[in-house]
Order: sequence, then C-alpha cells, then structure tokens
Amino acid sequence: MGKDWVSKLPDALWAYRTAYKTPIGMTPYKMVYGKTWHLPVELEFKSHWAIRKWNMDLQSAGVRRQIQLAELEEWREKAYHSAKLYKERTKRCHDKRIKIKTFKLGDKLRSKWEGPFLVLDAADHGAITLQDEDGKVFKANGQRLKVFLEPEMPQLEEVDVYELQGMA
Repeated sequence: MGKDWVSKLPDALWAYRTAYKTPIGMTPYKMVYGKTWHLPVELEFKSHWAIRKWNMDLQSAGVRRQIQLAELEEWREKAYHSAKLYKERTKRCHDKRIKIKTFKLGDKLRSKWEGPFLVLDAADHGAITLQDEDGKVFKANGQRLKVFLEPEMPQLEEVDVYELQGMA
C-alpha cells in the first residue's frame, strides 16, 4: 500500500459503513443516519428519485424527517437484538467444539510445550493448580493441558556379534 494509505482511508471507511453487516442486520450508515446511502453522482445527474425527493416543501420534509428519526430508534433496537442473537449463535458454535476435560488430584499433565506437571487442585470452572518438576506451583487453563503419558522405552534385546575373519 505504501505511504499513501491516508488518501485511501475515506474510501475504505465508506465501503465499511455502507456494507451490510450480519450482526446488526443493516449497514452502519443506516443505523446512524436512518436512511440508505446515495452516491453524490446520483444527485449530480438528477436521478428520478433525487428529483422527487428534493422537490418537496419544507413542512412535509420536516414531518418526514421526524418520522425517520422515530424509525431510527426502532432500527437501533432491532440492531441491538440482532447483534445479541448473533453473539449467542456464535457462542453456541464455539462451545460445541470445546472438549470437556476432567482432571483428578495426582494426575500428571503436560502443556503443549512443556511438562510434565502434577495436578494439585482442579476447580470446576477449568482452572488447574499445577506443580512442575522443580516444585514451582502455578495455575493454568485446563483447556490448554492434556494428560501426560510416559514414553514407552523399547526393550533392548541381546544381539550376537560375529566377526568375519579371513576375508581378503
């Protein structure tokens, strides 16, 4: 993008503000101003809707704007409920993927990067009190831990060694 990103910022903001957002159920522009966005080019070339809209008297324009402001509060309320439903749906989807892990006192655990650790206490909400091999005690999120399994050492077998003699 380079050093001229500042010159592109208004266009990026316009694109964001006029794009439909699922969580709020409308565009941010409509939520703030109570109407849809129209490009200045539509006014410049006298679109049919623009001619009709701008040729009304001030009295009816004032009444219409008051109605729009009343509707704006309804839209904001709708956006609030829509965002709340969206967050609940997202949370449900996230919670479905969480694996419930239960740890008992004395279990050996390891983190994805370190370990093993000894479980000293396991709280209901997922906080686990651990002790490392040096005796240091600390708490960790149970979702970031897994049970430590001792690596199996392969048993060594005796192998007979024969020396080859007389090869020339």
